[in-house]
Amino acid sequence: MLPDGKIVAVKKSKLVDENQLDQFINEVAVLSQINHRNVVKLLGCCLETEVPLLVYEFIINGTLYSLIHNENNEFPFTWSTRLRIATEVAGALAYLHSATSVPVYHRDIKSSNILLDEKYRAKVSDFGTSRSIAIDQTHLTTGVQGTFGYLDPEYFQSSQYTEKSDVYSFGVVLAELLTGNKAISTTTNQDRSLATNFLLATERNLLDTIIYTKISQEGRKEDIMAAANIAYRCMNLNGKKRPTMKEVTTALEAIRSQMPSAAVTNFQLDKGDTAERTVISEVNYTWTNTSTSSSDIHPLLFETS
Repeated sequence: MLPDGKIVAVKKSKLVDENQLDQFINEVAVLSQINHRNVVKLLGCCLETEVPLLVYEFIINGTLYSLIHNENNEFPFTWSTRLRIATEVAGALAYLHSATSVPVYHRDIKSSNILLDEKYRAKVSDFGTSRSIAIDQTHLTTGVQGTFGYLDPEYFQSSQYTEKSDVYSFGVVLAELLTGNKAISTTTNQDRSLATNFLLATERNLLDTIIYTKISQEGRKEDIMAAANIAYRCMNLNGKKRPTMKEVTTALEAIRSQMPSAAVTNFQLDKGDTAERTVISEVNYTWTNTSTSSSDIHPLLFETS
């Protein structure tokens, strides 16, 4: 608590580690240029002490990860709330990619890095590994960093991080919201990767088997399928074929408003791309070939508004 009574959160490095110090300094540099209602606000810092300190606005309701996977009866986590949170996160990422003075790639988007305030509004956090890039740059070439289950397979193979790598990670978060499943499961006998399971279920017309039952009961089928299609497109193994976060935000907003929109229409699957698709397992990064005909794709994914 500050002298004026304001509650704040203090982020403190556990170890005196040069790498962690660099991450703290990087977080200050990145957040100093960001002002968005769905990005956690940095209030101050102290980098001169032995252990660096960052001071943030206090976000009271914990992480999106906890809300998805430890749902309680105190807060009804409805379909409309899930869709709103997804739209807020997408809007924040679109802002980072295209509305800041210098584009910012987050590089570690996951449900545990999305906080929820007193009204359960999303706040994207943890910019320690984020990077600003020059306007004319298309990618960063770096050592691979990130979290298994959310990590862009293309980045894992090439070490080239693009804005579409953030898009992939967002797609996994959206799949989490739709299924209630963790990005990497330790309990299922199937493939442990949510991304792999989600892609296969979409292509085999089996989405209804993995969509969270409560969502299916609350939401309109066409809205749920449209959101699932967005997640599917975001997780395309070819980064160039993924939408931008601005396109994702527009499409999600169109679903929320329940208005016909070209944004939703433009998220149709390319039938040619699904004639034969290679799906990557994020657990061991081994390749599996899966033949899929266009008749296996959910018909709603081809409907236009």
